Amino acid sequence: MIRSLALLTAALPLLASTVPASAAAPAAPHVPAGVAAGYAVFDRQTGRLTAHRDAHRRFRSASVVKIMIAIDYLESHPKVPARDLALLKVMLRVSDDDAASAFWDRGGKGRIIERTARKLGLTDTAPPPADKPGFWGYTSLSALDTVRVYRYLLDRAEPRVSDLILGHLRRAGQCGSDGFDQYFGIPRGVARPWAVKQGWSGYGLRPPVRCRPSSPAAPGAPGSLGSLEAPGSQPVPVPSAVPAAAEAPAPPGRPAGAPAPAGPVGVPVPVAPADAAGPAAPGSAPRIVPDYGRPVLHTTGLVGPKERWIMVLLTAYPAGTSWQRSTSQITRLAREVYRSGTS
Repeated sequence: MIRSLALLTAALPLLASTVPASAAAPAAPHVPAGVAAGYAVFDRQTGRLTAHRDAHRRFRSASVVKIMIAIDYLESHPKVPARDLALLKVMLRVSDDDAASAFWDRGGKGRIIERTARKLGLTDTAPPPADKPGFWGYTSLSALDTVRVYRYLLDRAEPRVSDLILGHLRRAGQCGSDGFDQYFGIPRGVARPWAVKQGWSGYGLRPPVRCRPSSPAAPGAPGSLGSLEAPGSQPVPVPSAVPAAAEAPAPPGRPAGAPAPAGPVGVPVPVAPADAAGPAAPGSAPRIVPDYGRPVLHTTGLVGPKERWIMVLLTAYPAGTSWQRSTSQITRLAREVYRSGTS
C-alpha cells in the first residue's frame, strides 16, 4: 500500500506535465499596437467580473448609445404606437441612425443621457459636448457602464422594456441599415447563442463593400438577415418622415460621414471615472469627445449558454485604419476576451 502511494506521488508531476495546452488557462487577450481597448466580462451566475481591462476608460459611444435611447423612451411611454415600435425595431436590430435621431430629438437630446445615467448609476457616461447637442454618437461611455446597462435590463427593468430591447438584440441582423456588415467581434468570434448591440463610427457613410447576408441561419432566425422582418411578416420600412442623420452628424464645414480631423484623445482611466473626456460628475457634459479623429468599433452583448455572461469590448483605432483591418482585429480580440472571461 505504502509502495503504491509512493509510486502515485512520483507520477503526479508527470501527469501534470501531460495536461494538454487547451486545458491550461487562456493567455491574456492581446491588444494590437496602436489600438485602445476597454473591456469587461461579467458572470451573471457568480456576480463577478471575470475579465477586464481599462473598464472605466471613456470611449465615444457610436451606436451602443441606442440601448440607452430605447430605455429612456420606453420608460417614459407606457403605450407605444406602432410607428415607434417600427422605429425601435430598426434602431436596435440594424442600428438605423434615422430612427435614433428621431428619438434623440423628441427625448431632449443630451437630457436622455443625463436621466439614464442618474437612474442606472452610470459613473463614466456623459452626453455629447454642449456645442454638439445633436451628435448622439458623441456620448461618452465605458465598458463597465455598458455592463451596468445590460444588468439593468436583465435585473431591474420592467419586463415590457427588457423583453422588447433584448428581444431585438437577440435578432440583430447581419447588415446594418447603412450597408455595413455588423457581424464583427462577438457575432464572428463567439459561438451562439448571443444577443448583441454593435457600434461603429469614423469609417465614412458607405462601406468599402456593401453587406450581403452570409449567415447560415434560416431567414428570420436570430442573427440572420431577417433583420427587418419577423417570421411570416412583411419587411418593416423605415418611415420616410424621419429626418436623415449620420451616426455622428458632421460639424459645419465637414461633409456628413467624413472622418473627423485629428483631435485630442481621451485618456485611459484604470479605476476613477474622471478623465480628459470630461468631469467626474455622472451624466455631465464632457469637455471633449473621446478619441476624436479616430475610428471606433464596439461589440457588446449577452453571450454563452442561457446568456450567462455580459461581454463588452470597446475599441478605438489609429486614424486612417481601414474597416477590414479594424473588424479583423476586434473579432480576434473578442474571441480572446471571451475565452479569458468564460474559461
